[in-house]
Amino acid sequence: MLPWTRARRSPRARRTLAALLLAVTALVAPAATATAAEAAAPSRGWNDYSCKPSAAHPRPVVLVHGTFGNSVDNWLVLAPYLVNRGYCVFSLDYGQLPGVPFFNGLGPIDKSAGQLDVFVDKVLGATGAPKADLVGHSQGGMMPNYYLKFLGGADKVNALVGIAPDNHGTTLLGLTRLLPYFPGVEDLLTMNTPGLADQVAGSAFITKLNAGGDTVPGVRYTVIATRYDEVVTPYRTQYLDGPNVRNVLLQDLCPVDLSEHVAIGTVDRIAFHEVANALDPAHASPTTCASVIG
Repeated sequence: MLPWTRARRSPRARRTLAALLLAVTALVAPAATATAAEAAAPSRGWNDYSCKPSAAHPRPVVLVHGTFGNSVDNWLVLAPYLVNRGYCVFSLDYGQLPGVPFFNGLGPIDKSAGQLDVFVDKVLGATGAPKADLVGHSQGGMMPNYYLKFLGGADKVNALVGIAPDNHGTTLLGLTRLLPYFPGVEDLLTMNTPGLADQVAGSAFITKLNAGGDTVPGVRYTVIATRYDEVVTPYRTQYLDGPNVRNVLLQDLCPVDLSEHVAIGTVDRIAFHEVANALDPAHASPTTCASVIG
């Protein structure tokens, strides 16, 4: 059960069901752009286990996709962007449900964090690096926090960069409050897509994740958010509080950037420039509207 009490359905609530479905559809959008051939094809330039980190970029970068994403479609722009800058880049699939191909990130998030744990060990073993840097979009920016806090990941991770992460859950523009008006929907989410249920603000998972503080010692955190996020709302709940944290609003870097939840993690090169700065702060350069050219 999700943490809401049931209520009688009203005509107004019935009219808003379409809005609720539209908000959930926004989570699906990145994966919907990937064909079966794309998801099955080997990634170009990343997931190369012969890659050895350089002195300039001594840590491999592990990309963690968002809900309904996979290891290819979420990173068709960012992965080559980082590879071209000399990084060893890897991406994983996690949170798979039986009988649901390509659309991942739907399983229990604590189990997904265990998959990330195994994958990071694999990457570190192949590259010989003592630590990795993690970059995640949406759920992929939040789920690693569980790995860092509860699965020993802090000893293996130098930095976590979250792009539109739902670090404190989401209200989907307040539409999660409408679930009591649709009997059975909350049970359906919990039973069939626990990865969605876990991300709702106030869920048992989110409560456990943030108990005792947002961060752990020894890890650098960057959060990159957009004020036009329609999925992780309110957008300020994405921010983390603690030492070694930098919270960035995309529109403070480029006021005319209109990217929303999907675009900021899949195609926005201004956001990607800030990712590169977070991975190599010693050589960071100002991120502006002109960064789209770089």
